[in-house]
Amino acid sequence: MIDTILFDLDGTLLDTNELIIQSFLHALQVHELAPVLREDIIGQMGKPLREQIALFSNRTGVTKVDELVGTYREFNLRLHDEMVLIFPHVKETLAALHAQGIKLGVVTSKIRLTVAKGLELFELMPYLSTIVTSDDVSQPKPHPESVLLALSRLNSKPENTIMVGDSQYDLLSAHGAGVRSAGVAWSLQGEAVLRQFNPAYILQEMSDLLAIVAADSGQATVDGSFRGTL
Repeated sequence: MIDTILFDLDGTLLDTNELIIQSFLHALQVHELAPVLREDIIGQMGKPLREQIALFSNRTGVTKVDELVGTYREFNLRLHDEMVLIFPHVKETLAALHAQGIKLGVVTSKIRLTVAKGLELFELMPYLSTIVTSDDVSQPKPHPESVLLALSRLNSKPENTIMVGDSQYDLLSAHGAGVRSAGVAWSLQGEAVLRQFNPAYILQEMSDLLAIVAADSGQATVDGSFRGTL
């Protein structure tokens, strides 16, 4: 029986995609480094910021990761409320699941400051029973530590839990923790990429979760997607 659903934040609940891309490009430009391709940034989304910055800066022979992270975060925080959007049906779906008694949580590789900023902007905090950030773990996604911590805080069992995300790192973390995984079709990385990591479900829209919980079978359709009734 599904009684717990965990969500990634960026690219899953909130559309921070363009803000993230522009923050990386800005940081590299300010420090007079060669820009990276948008496709390269998208391919790394879901990893912790320092890990991504280290990767991009090492490509250009620069090791001042702290300075680049600081520039990224200054830009990101300054333009956050202006650029961040919420994906369709997210708030309504979380409200409906919460009303049904489903335990909800966010598991993200972001720092707590920016996580709280996004959740508060769209008034999602009241629906969440736990928030696990990069500040809370020593090994972020794709390691299962953050998912396992959320389960512990919620007193939930892996077999009763779904982890929803937009990247392979979310799905790998879910698999490692023994929970069912759901990829979102609106991922910038593309549905085809997510399918390579064998999610139990592909959500075409967030409200698909309502029917999954109602059906309470935990089974994907033949093609691995889910729409409507099972």
